[in-house]
Amino acid sequence: MPESGEGLKTKADTATEARVLSIEEMEAIAKRLRRHIVFMTGKASSGHPGGSLSAVEIVTALYFSLLRHNPKDLRWPDRDRFILSKGHAAPVLYAALAECGYFPMEELATLRQLDSCLQGHCDYTATPGVEMSAGSLGQGLSFAVGIALAGRLNSQEYKVYVLLGDGECDEGQVWEAAMAAAHFKLNNLVAIVDNNGLQIDGWNRDIMNLDPFDKKWQAFGWHVIEVDGHDLTQLIDAFNQVKLIKGQPTVIIAHTIKGKGVSFMENNVSFHGKAPTAAEVEIALKELE
Repeated sequence: MPESGEGLKTKADTATEARVLSIEEMEAIAKRLRRHIVFMTGKASSGHPGGSLSAVEIVTALYFSLLRHNPKDLRWPDRDRFILSKGHAAPVLYAALAECGYFPMEELATLRQLDSCLQGHCDYTATPGVEMSAGSLGQGLSFAVGIALAGRLNSQEYKVYVLLGDGECDEGQVWEAAMAAAHFKLNNLVAIVDNNGLQIDGWNRDIMNLDPFDKKWQAFGWHVIEVDGHDLTQLIDAFNQVKLIKGQPTVIIAHTIKGKGVSFMENNVSFHGKAPTAAEVEIALKELE
């Protein structure tokens, strides 16, 4: 089993705050998350390693630098909400939640098993720390719009962060939600697109070309930030910029590499939904030492 981690930033209330982690410490956590993803999907002989590995730095920046959250108080009303719209990338979220202490690290070995709390797509009713049950793509942004509106109506100051896949943005519902978010001026809503260029059938440019991607979001009334999605400094800077945006939602287009960190998985569409073999797990974990 991969080693467990140390260090976490949470807020149980506005007066107390854990130690802020350095970039180097977060990079070490990111490497552990990658090891967890490889281990989990390999043991299960099932899962989606490619899109989980591409989102590691995004999830690390959120859970270990930005989000107000408390593993000991799952329903803390003022917690920030993280919505994993690309729900097949559940392994990266499970790895982060385990590192944060939402459930024992040993649970990672039960991915996709019967009666496990770690199902193939996130399940709000089963997994501590999960905010939305996922399955069909395209729904997470709509769900996040609803939560952001509820926060405003209840005069709460939490932010809502939703992670989408770029291939997922083929879905029309994403753009209906984008239009609604801008209409309601939801500056408490942040979308992050894991822009790794690939979906299950191949390159996005061949399946459904999204370009010019930034201009589409701008046309729908969003503030757009583009970053290297594997650069923690750029990601954290982008999230800090969001705090200054008023009167509109923000989308962070994070340029990433599918399968990042494992040489034979990088930009390899076959690992979108194929687990590594036992031999491949051994090679990958060695690369990630």
